[in-house]
Amino acid sequence: MDKATVKNIANLARINVPEEKMDSLASELTNIFGWIEQLNEVDTDNVKPMTSVTEMEAPQRADEVNDGGYADRVLKNAPDHEGAFYTVPKVVD
Repeated sequence: MDKATVKNIANLARINVPEEKMDSLASELTNIFGWIEQLNEVDTDNVKPMTSVTEMEAPQRADEVNDGGYADRVLKNAPDHEGAFYTVPKVVD
């Protein structure tokens, strides 16, 4: 990767890269792209996608519609409420 490409990437990313760091950044980006190319050579056709290195299932709860049933806990810290509702100042006349 050359300095002009690094300048273009920095411009697109809206970051300021000092001129003296351009060469080292170009070298680092070249190495990163080399690793990506090396990873692309690995055959992953028969590998199942995974979300974790350990086999496990995420716990799930039943999808039930309810109102929560605990308005008193929700309104406990409200500065002002009326019944099971928040009271807010009028903002539109």
